[in-house]
Amino acid sequence: MAKVPRNFRLLEELEKGEKGIGDGSCSYGLEDGDDLLMTHWNGTIIGPGHTVHENRIYSLSIECGPEYPDVPPTIKFISRVNVPFVNQHTGEVETTRLGVLARWNRNYSLETILVEMRREMAASANRKLPQPPEGSTF
Repeated sequence: MAKVPRNFRLLEELEKGEKGIGDGSCSYGLEDGDDLLMTHWNGTIIGPGHTVHENRIYSLSIECGPEYPDVPPTIKFISRVNVPFVNQHTGEVETTRLGVLARWNRNYSLETILVEMRREMAASANRKLPQPPEGSTF
């Protein structure tokens, strides 16, 4: 099977991200429309209902390095959140602690990651974890 070049892949993802994902609970797009290398992205996750995250909007920064999609992107929460896969000092998503990143596969996408993080927020072990004050940032 032919390997899709990085920029073609990211253009596809940009188009999909701008349309919104599924029910609109996750979205992503380029931080700067003039970023020709499509490296710096913003992401948003709306906290899952019936959890401590309900009605919260989490902002993230995503960096797709030159090796993406062969190597996963670097993700950092801007909004403070208390979940096991986020470093509580820096806001960085720890690759080894989030399944989709730990077992990265080039067929995964930014959408795959955001949806997985939202799913983890709703998991029984995480749905009631005490959270920092709404609006606080890393």
